[in-house]
Amino acid sequence: VLPRQFVAAELVERVEVFRGASTFLNGAAPGGTGVGGAFNLTPKRAGDAPLTRLTGGVSGRDEIYAAADLARRFGDDGERGARLNIASRAGESAVEDETGQLRVVGLGLDRRGDRARFSADLGWQDHRIDAPRPSVTPGTAIPDAPSADKNFAQRWTYTDEEQLFGAVRGELDLTDSISAWAAFGGRQGEEDNSLANPRADAAGAIRGYRFDNIREDTVWSGDIGVRADLTTGPINHRLVASASQIQSKSKNAWAASNFAGYAMGTLINPLLSPAPAIASVSGDLDDPNVTERVKNTSFAVADVLSFLDGRLLATVGLRYQEIETRSYAYADGAFTSGYSSDATTPAFAVVYKPSDAISLYANYAEALVPGTTAPAVVNGVTVANGGEVLSPFRAEQAEIGAKYDAGSYGGTLSVFRTTLPSAFFDPNTAVYSDGGEQENKGVELTVYGEPIAGLRLIGGATWLDAEINRSLTAANAGKSAIGVPDFQANLNVEWDVPMVSGLTVEGRAVHTGAQPANATSTLELESWTRFDAGVRYAFVAGDKPVTLRARVENVADEDQWVAVGGYPGSNYLTLGAPRTLRLSVSTEF
Repeated sequence: VLPRQFVAAELVERVEVFRGASTFLNGAAPGGTGVGGAFNLTPKRAGDAPLTRLTGGVSGRDEIYAAADLARRFGDDGERGARLNIASRAGESAVEDETGQLRVVGLGLDRRGDRARFSADLGWQDHRIDAPRPSVTPGTAIPDAPSADKNFAQRWTYTDEEQLFGAVRGELDLTDSISAWAAFGGRQGEEDNSLANPRADAAGAIRGYRFDNIREDTVWSGDIGVRADLTTGPINHRLVASASQIQSKSKNAWAASNFAGYAMGTLINPLLSPAPAIASVSGDLDDPNVTERVKNTSFAVADVLSFLDGRLLATVGLRYQEIETRSYAYADGAFTSGYSSDATTPAFAVVYKPSDAISLYANYAEALVPGTTAPAVVNGVTVANGGEVLSPFRAEQAEIGAKYDAGSYGGTLSVFRTTLPSAFFDPNTAVYSDGGEQENKGVELTVYGEPIAGLRLIGGATWLDAEINRSLTAANAGKSAIGVPDFQANLNVEWDVPMVSGLTVEGRAVHTGAQPANATSTLELESWTRFDAGVRYAFVAGDKPVTLRARVENVADEDQWVAVGGYPGSNYLTLGAPRTLRLSVSTEF
């Protein structure tokens, strides 16, 4: 139920990353594939101590920022809590003539009792960017990256979204060993865009057309479940059963200028012009029609078994999932196609702890991708099963690894294999199926903690081989996947300067290896590296704690393309941000 495009950091206490297939944990993703993993954003809660924190800052060219974070607990034992976050940002970013405005309000309420717990969260954000620097689709060669602060957006372009969202959750201990929960949430969102994403040739000449889009989303989600702890002989069990459903409705309309486009100059010297006239429209931009409905329903059961006084843990579980989608015409809202199918996905995991500091683990999980309806013809060949609704595509993941946790520092090392299924057509049998497959094999290393007092670090590296085993386009078989680097690494370091109380310096290094930039692997984006640095100083002034922060991103001001694609099968390029200075001061009352 969170916003589709952007979530303000002011609303979030922490970000939890679930790497890999997670259909068993969360159900099939209502959008996208969910094969690579999922993010869980934990909302802020009132702590035991009262909080009144005010923050102001500047960044980019003239972007001004202000925020308030207020928290209190009420009741004889502080059982009720409230936390309010308000933030506003406006001005020109480090990219020339790119201006934005962000307004955020978030309210979190909670009640913690001996046997019952309750929480409610409400968020609103309004986010607009004028002249947002667009992505660039390359032609037969990758053009040279222009200056990192260069803006080749047409100045009449913009993106604007407003989102209202919230969720409530209650949990009750029925007995000392049985708990039940229920949660419900929803979102109402509106998006309005007028964009002109260019195509570029090898010399950097760009050409594009105007594309306007209106989108309105309504999403509802619910979840209920029960959890029970019990013992059978020497084995402890944690049994969980849950049911969930998510429903979404999307309204869309679009308009565009002539698709042949018009010359926009070059990436280095863009040609700015008034917005071209609209040549084609699909739907009503003032009152768009419903174009998609999605309903995912699932039921899950799991058992976490504990042996050998907790040194050996095993998890087994199943999730049954029903996926329903319906599509409607943009122009008049008429029904065009529908999809309904179901699948059951298992999950298995085992953890063995030979010591308190070392854990060895292995797991198997799956992800579900909604299937498609077989077309009547592919490449001029009649499809034998044309019109058949394919079952959900299954992505498989297997992983083994080890974790070391010494308390103040630790690390993990894992080896994994995942698959990303897709549609496939066999011209010999004329059968359309889910036989397409991208295979990802890799090794991942992470380190974290405080190995020396005052020195904190977190970082990691990933070696990845992503190959298209089978493809709907036969020529792509055996090629590397678009936008998947063979190596990535990052390291974040903080050091409390012992000579100056309250002074902390920090640094970050990010490296991404070469990335294939088209489906045939004939184009490749070069590897790139970025360095960030910062400092913060905490002190007391007038009996009030004050923290000053300064941070420089892209210290070397490198001009580099940093990513390829974003939507499966796309190969558009994203230019890295320029050197950006951020200054802020926070104080508490």
